[in-house]
Amino acid sequence: MYFFLSQLASTDIGYSSSVTPNMLVNFLANQSTISYLGCFIQFSSAAFLGAIECFLLAAMAYDRFVAICNPLLYSTKMSRQVCIQLVVGSYIGGFLNSSSFAPSFLSFVFCGPSKINHLFCDFAALVELSCSYDSILIVLDTFSAGSVVSITVVVIAVSYTYILITILKMRSTEGRQKAFSTCTSHLTAVTLFYGTITFIYVMPKSSYSTDQNKVLSVFYMVVIPMLNPLIYSLRNNEIKGALKRQLLFFLSIYIL
Repeated sequence: MYFFLSQLASTDIGYSSSVTPNMLVNFLANQSTISYLGCFIQFSSAAFLGAIECFLLAAMAYDRFVAICNPLLYSTKMSRQVCIQLVVGSYIGGFLNSSSFAPSFLSFVFCGPSKINHLFCDFAALVELSCSYDSILIVLDTFSAGSVVSITVVVIAVSYTYILITILKMRSTEGRQKAFSTCTSHLTAVTLFYGTITFIYVMPKSSYSTDQNKVLSVFYMVVIPMLNPLIYSLRNNEIKGALKRQLLFFLSIYIL
């Protein structure tokens, strides 16, 4: 579990860092500009690291499934070699997803006012800005991103279906609570990430405005990667104790 958490944290750092520095410069310097190369890096990094995040969340769901449904075989089924293979597979999947998006970006022809109606180089905003439109590449990109989301959602859903069935069969209340507690953090991270992506890319465009799209995009690109370490850390009793001490310390200073 901690091996996957370390990989997820590394991915989150890269994911948010792909857009945050340029956004901060634009906000502070009041100059909303980005180079063609910088836009390509943002675009490719989001496709690469976003897919890795999906695959890692699916791998973590499978890890919880094995731990709860087959605890006696956990050390065998989730050996270090298997964990490394799952992580390497996640990176390969992210690379393939990014590779499918790169040709689309390179085929875009920006002949009008190059003003992106977004806070970063998002795929939908670039398609609207481009004078050229290659329907085949757009379909391939949509299929690639849709496949990543669909496969990982199925893995997560199936894993938690078996987990729920196993937990309901437990006779001990303490055992149920312990099993649920090991899944709470992961379920929270999955709900936040996939819920935001679904709202942006699946919901009809007429149901929300462009400004809402921008806010939600920043939420899943910047805010959620920042929240993940906090979500998983609060399961640790030492972290909880340290947080309580800090809150009491600041509260005592405020009262004095």
